[in-house]
Amino acid sequence: MARQTGRRSFLKTAGIGSTGLLLGACTLTRRRRSPNIIFILIDDLGWRDAGFMGSRYYRTPAIDRLAAEGMVFSDAYAAAPNCAPSRACLLSGQYTPRHGVYTVNSSERGRARDRRLVPTPNRTELDPAIVTIAEVLGEAGYRCASLGKWHLGTGPETGPLGQGFDVNVGGNERGHPASYFSPYSNPDLPDGPAGEYLTDRLNAEAVRFIEANAERPFFLYLTHYAVHTPLQAPEDLVASCRERESDGGHRNPTYAAMIERVDAGVDRIVKTLQELGLERETVIIFFSDNGGHGRVTSMAPLRGSKGMLYEGGIRSPMIVHWPGVIATGTRCPEPVIMVDFYPTLCELAGVDPPAGQPCDGVSLIPLLRGADRLASHPLFWHFPAYLEAYADTGGPWRTTPAGAVRRGDFKLIEFFEDGRLELYNLREDIGETRNLAHDMPARRDELHALMRQWRRDLSAPVPDEPNPLYQPAERPPGRNLNGSETRKRF
Repeated sequence: MARQTGRRSFLKTAGIGSTGLLLGACTLTRRRRSPNIIFILIDDLGWRDAGFMGSRYYRTPAIDRLAAEGMVFSDAYAAAPNCAPSRACLLSGQYTPRHGVYTVNSSERGRARDRRLVPTPNRTELDPAIVTIAEVLGEAGYRCASLGKWHLGTGPETGPLGQGFDVNVGGNERGHPASYFSPYSNPDLPDGPAGEYLTDRLNAEAVRFIEANAERPFFLYLTHYAVHTPLQAPEDLVASCRERESDGGHRNPTYAAMIERVDAGVDRIVKTLQELGLERETVIIFFSDNGGHGRVTSMAPLRGSKGMLYEGGIRSPMIVHWPGVIATGTRCPEPVIMVDFYPTLCELAGVDPPAGQPCDGVSLIPLLRGADRLASHPLFWHFPAYLEAYADTGGPWRTTPAGAVRRGDFKLIEFFEDGRLELYNLREDIGETRNLAHDMPARRDELHALMRQWRRDLSAPVPDEPNPLYQPAERPPGRNLNGSETRKRF
């Protein structure tokens, strides 16, 4: 059973938020009748972990149909390389320096002796003063539900019910389930029958919410715990996946089974919309919160995995399904990022974003309606924290404090420990194998200046204080601990 309460009205909010700006009373102007919105967010699904993205091992027929009938974005990005910050960006429409959620838990990850710098302190909750997209949609007349993972706080202020949602099923400060099988040990999710599977339960809750709100606009934020660890799935389905041939780095049958249960839910949701006559009145967005787990799946040909600012850590599979508006079977190569969803959903609802609160994204509606490109739209990432390497992968870090920018085909990464710069042409080198920082100094400096100006505009903190506990480790000549080539400081 879903917990329900009245939403907090941001129209009554006045004060200084985390942005340092007076939010004041926001006014919304309704412009037209609005579609229902279903946002399906998968946890740790890699860029290639579905059939429509090329996997022959993971079977996703319902998701593939969604892609075939809608628009696939080939260059879509999470706004952070791991769970909590990317969700904060989605709900706020803001890049990480504005809300201060940079990573999961502490930014002082790993052993102190391995950290060259003192990282920027991290927030673990989304500031209640920030007006979330659920609050905007709620004031526009939408019934809003958060089903599944929240990971941005708990209770009446920072949990889903305090951040604009009318319904919360299973969402709190936790980043992964204690178990995917009931009993769940989740205070915000009543246990089901013994052995009930969590992904199936959330899919069923989604169907019930759609049926209960068929006569009014609704916003369904279906934020699965799957496919995050622990890897658990019904054994009969796992057994069937064991019979398949592997596909490159795709070979884990339990992970494959978890993906299939997500896919089954997509099938149920689409059929429910069809039965209720709501399919053409509903926009479905399918997305992943960051790259896949590097010890579970493979993002190849992308470099890296969850927790890194290489493409494998931030590029996500993305579908938008909107019958009657989006031409079927279309692909969009335009680079887009998670903060773009906030203004996009506002435009879908026929309202403007709240005045006085920064909104870092741009609406994707022109692309959905057939435009080839957006106006100049560089994408940014800021991760002033440390994140440990996976076990048995060599070296202590998946990433050290870093930032990145993409404009057009080119992407620049800056590592804050030593100022190292890496420049890649993603059109010609999607695997980020050739650092062009020495070969293209003008392009390197152009993007570096753009990123530094962006950091000044957002007052983004860059760690520069030496860690007194740091003990340099011997490193293989010509390599550093995250596997990239050692480069001189520019």
